[in-house]
Amino acid sequence: MTAPFGRLALAPELEHFTVQTGAGPLTAFRVSPVGQRRGVALLVPGFTGSKEDFRLLLPLIAAHGWEVVSYSQRGQADSAAPAGVENYRLDNFAADAVDVARAIGGGDPVHLVGHSLGGLVARAALLRGPALFADLTLLCSGPGGRPRSHEADALLVAEHGTLALWALDHPAGTTLTPEDEFTRDRFSASSVDNYLGCALILQTAADTSARVRATGVPTLVAHGDTDDAWPIAAQRRMAEQLGARYRVIPQAGHLPNLDNPGFTAAMLNDFWATTG
Repeated sequence: MTAPFGRLALAPELEHFTVQTGAGPLTAFRVSPVGQRRGVALLVPGFTGSKEDFRLLLPLIAAHGWEVVSYSQRGQADSAAPAGVENYRLDNFAADAVDVARAIGGGDPVHLVGHSLGGLVARAALLRGPALFADLTLLCSGPGGRPRSHEADALLVAEHGTLALWALDHPAGTTLTPEDEFTRDRFSASSVDNYLGCALILQTAADTSARVRATGVPTLVAHGDTDDAWPIAAQRRMAEQLGARYRVIPQAGHLPNLDNPGFTAAMLNDFWATTG
């Protein structure tokens, strides 16, 4: 067991632990299944995120009988943060996801979910080891990079640090909610190199849809009905290119795991029930 990061109120079911990877120890949450264990799921957070992004979703997934794990990627919050932007390439993140999947899977294929940038990581992990994964869910993610995305923010972070980005939306004197305070602490703790490396991935990642489809691994593309981070039309086209199932999550934006976790958990349960 490890100590939780930040001061968010967390469900008592959340077990804190670390997974040893090529980057060093990555912090994680695990929730044990309610009733008979039906399998293991792994959730990968997105840009500027962490394992805490899934704190509401994990117990709801476990209630359907799944053991479920989320982790903070290298350079996020309290996970290991190797120095140097060169340690934050897509291949590095994908290798970590493979390490975590092997650690938690017990030799069985893992249900893999990637949120936003985590979807690009999940794709790359799948291509490194298709046999490790029962299926793939791309949650509010896209097919590849978009040139110049996050360019101005990356320049700001490179010059002034990660906290400067948080401060843009929280000028001095702003009344802070517990969520605001958590995101502030996470920005402060997260690596500048992580931010710059992830921004470059979001600008340059190749569209691997044809290769992902060729693995034959069942895939689901899902997003909130008001997702404004990845164009919805692009996500719909991506589902067609992947030959994937496609779902729209009502009353949710780019973070359905926080906006509508009940629907999202039921959706994942329905998908996993059909893939093994």
